[in-house]
Amino acid sequence: MFRITNEPIGLLEAIGAVAGRDRGAVATFCGVVRDHHRGKPVVGLEYHAYAPMAERLFAEIAGEAAHRHPGTDVAVIHRVGALRIGDVSVVVVAAAAHRAEAFAACSFVIDEVKARAPIWKREYFQDGVVWIEGPDGCGPAGR
Repeated sequence: MFRITNEPIGLLEAIGAVAGRDRGAVATFCGVVRDHHRGKPVVGLEYHAYAPMAERLFAEIAGEAAHRHPGTDVAVIHRVGALRIGDVSVVVVAAAAHRAEAFAACSFVIDEVKARAPIWKREYFQDGVVWIEGPDGCGPAGR
């Protein structure tokens, strides 16, 4: 399961996509919109993505995780659009026979998604708006 969505993310759906009778460990990461960035209060944000490429990259990164940690299966769901403080913006779930592999795969995948996926964040503050750079150093306005 590799998806960009405008809808709230269902953690249980992602877990169900990778859990199995042969997998005794399921590790999850949920990214949640926080109320501050670099000492400034955040009032909301928007995510934008080039969905077809992002979903392909999610699958590629999951394949890399499975190569590093055989028997691991991964799901990645990232939300786009306007989000409020406390909303879940991204979910990564990794399932494996043992916890060490599940934790390692989950950590690897979220780090690579943040570094490589064509997803950009626009943060809203009380006194302005700022684009947070994407993996290529620019936001969607710079394309």
